[in-house]
Amino acid sequence: MSHHSMIVDLLLKFFFSTAFVLLSSTVREIQGDALVTGTVFCDQCKDGERSIYDYPLNGANVVVACGGNGGQVTMWKEGTTSNLGNYAMRFEGNSDLSSCYAQVSGTTSSAGCGASAGPPKNLNLMFEIFEMAFYTVDPLISQPAQPMPFCTSSNPTPNPIPNPTPNPTPNPTPYPNPTVPSPPSVRLPPLPPAPFLEASVCPFQNWLMSEYKCYWKVVSPETKVAVAFGLIAARRYGTDMTLQEGLQGRGDLYRTLLREGTTALLNSYNSFQFPYQTLDVIDRMNMALQGTSRQALLTAFYFRKANYGFGKFSCKFTPCK
Repeated sequence: MSHHSMIVDLLLKFFFSTAFVLLSSTVREIQGDALVTGTVFCDQCKDGERSIYDYPLNGANVVVACGGNGGQVTMWKEGTTSNLGNYAMRFEGNSDLSSCYAQVSGTTSSAGCGASAGPPKNLNLMFEIFEMAFYTVDPLISQPAQPMPFCTSSNPTPNPIPNPTPNPTPNPTPYPNPTVPSPPSVRLPPLPPAPFLEASVCPFQNWLMSEYKCYWKVVSPETKVAVAFGLIAARRYGTDMTLQEGLQGRGDLYRTLLREGTTALLNSYNSFQFPYQTLDVIDRMNMALQGTSRQALLTAFYFRKANYGFGKFSCKFTPCK
């Protein structure tokens, strides 16, 4: 083979290998998926912010829309919140949702909290792995027609002070205006602590410590795995294993999945700012147990990342009294 032929052959190999890499990356980009999760709250006081009076709204319709360069909508998807106010939407074949936003579009709830919707919120990219992008949305709100009676008005209208003299004198003798002291300021009692509102995520080691047992509220350490996660989990782990035993699993893929899934379940009960909502944790566990070992591994990985706060949030546990 001549020197010229060798050069041509090398160039052709370089061209086809480069084309193959570009084609592969394009296919991966096309086949990438994205998952969007969030929560809708009823803003009972119509103050535009979350407070201790607000609650997760069931039956709220949420729209995720994506815009193009010209302002036109290029992608549109709707979902409905669960009993815990959560929604989850999967976008197949598109992992880049950087130009998208979420907004409440209405509600089917009979709670009277669908008169108006709060502002749209941008999607927040939490992480990307194995061609899968995970997005969360800051809490959305829906509002009633009028604030609830127990809400404190920011501009209260003072009540008129009645005249103590039933028949005032037509021409009273003028008196100098005395200096009226200002009324003492009223100090309202502080609001009770609401750890559920804090962004707190704790790994499984914390949940196993006896000094933090008071944070087990919805379920207990003795709750059966089959009760917490359902029939599919019962087939894999049996009907006698407890959640505390599940937190101690290691050395096996599905025991690791159970450990991180149980930790995610406890974190979802403890703080509504945890990235995964309770029903989402249970659904993901069931899908992982019915899927391939790769799906189980990825689910365990996602849970573990969330249980460690993605490096942004920490565990706010304090020893129980």
